[in-house]
Amino acid sequence: MILPAVFIIFFGLAIGSFLNCLIWRLINNESILGRSYCPKCKNQIAWYDNLPLISYVFLKAKCRHCKERISIQYPLVELATGILFLAAWYLESGIGNHFTQSVMQFPIRQLADNSQFPIALARDFFIISVMIVVFVIDLRWYLILDIVTIPAIIIAFVLNLLLGINWYILLISGIIGGSFFLLQYILSKGRWIGGGDIRLGILMGAALSWPNVILAIFLAYIIGSVVAIPLLISRTKGLKSELPLGVFLSTATVIILLFGNQIFNWYLGLLRA
Repeated sequence: MILPAVFIIFFGLAIGSFLNCLIWRLINNESILGRSYCPKCKNQIAWYDNLPLISYVFLKAKCRHCKERISIQYPLVELATGILFLAAWYLESGIGNHFTQSVMQFPIRQLADNSQFPIALARDFFIISVMIVVFVIDLRWYLILDIVTIPAIIIAFVLNLLLGINWYILLISGIIGGSFFLLQYILSKGRWIGGGDIRLGILMGAALSWPNVILAIFLAYIIGSVVAIPLLISRTKGLKSELPLGVFLSTATVIILLFGNQIFNWYLGLLRA
C-alpha cells in the first residue's frame, strides 16, 4: 500500500508540473511542445531546476539565471495535484471502504468489477487535471478556455461510457449542466456569466453524470456564497463586482467527483430519518 501511494504522489506532482506549463502556454497561445523556460529571461530551465516542489525550495523561489521570483502557483498546483491524485486512488481502489463502512455504514465507491479500476482512475485523474487548469486560469485571468473544456467534454464522455454509464444519461446530464448556465446567460444577456461557463456546465454533466451534476452546481453556489459574503461585508468586492464562477464550479466538481456518492447517500439518509 505504501509504495503505490508514494508512486501516485510523485506521479501527481509530475502531472502538476506539466499543468503549470500547460496553463502558461495556453494563456500565451504557445505550443505545449518544447522545453520549459523562464518567462522573464527566456532561459531554458534545466531538468534539475524543474523538479516538482524540490527545485522551488532549493532555488528559494527564484530563477537561477535572472533571480525573478517564481510564483507560488507552481508548488501549490503540484502539491494539490499530488494530493488529489492520491485521494482518487485511495477511494477508487476501495481501501477507503473499510473505514467508511464501519463508521458510516456505506462505501465511498463501489465499482461493478475490478477491471474498471484503471479506467475509473484514469477518468478521475483526467477530470482533476482539467479542473485544476480551469481553476487557475479563471482565478488569475477570468477566462474559461474552450480549448480546454470542449476536448475534455468528449474525453470525459468516452471514459464514462467505458465505465458502463448509459450514453443518454451522460447526454441528459450534459444538457442539464449546460442549460442551467445558458438560461442565466440569456436572462442576463451575458452580464451574469460568460459562454465559457455554459461549456463548463456541459463538462460537469459529462464528467459527473446524474444526479451528481446537480449536487456539484448546488455545492458551487454554496462555496461561492461563503466566499462572496465576507468580501461584500468587508467591501473588498461590490454587488457589481465580477467573481470567477469557474473557480467555484471546478472546486465543486472535484469534491463531488471524489465524494459525490458519499454526500448523496448521506442526504438520502437524512430524508429517511
